Amino acid sequence: MSEPKQPAVHGLLELDRVVHEPARLAILTILSGAEEVEFKFLETAIGLTKGNLSSHVAKLEAAGYLSVNKEFRDRIPVTSYRITVNGRKALQRYRKRLLEGLKGDT
Repeated sequence: MSEPKQPAVHGLLELDRVVHEPARLAILTILSGAEEVEFKFLETAIGLTKGNLSSHVAKLEAAGYLSVNKEFRDRIPVTSYRITVNGRKALQRYRKRLLEGLKGDT
């Protein structure tokens, strides 16, 4: 006897919580469309405070979803970010599960 099929909406319960948070989803979405993005650009584009943005970026880095590059430009520190292969896969999985869950069993 086979197990009953789970409704598609159950996939929403399995969404990656690291990606699901709106600010982190916005960060990954921006990074997925660019080779590299500077901190200041993200700060302006998303509208988060420096501390809030730093906190979300740290969680994404800890999850392996983005990489951080720190350098000096004319003796001024510049921090930039790139989405990793794992980050790109996590974002794709997230989008797929979200769309499937919202579509339901029609």
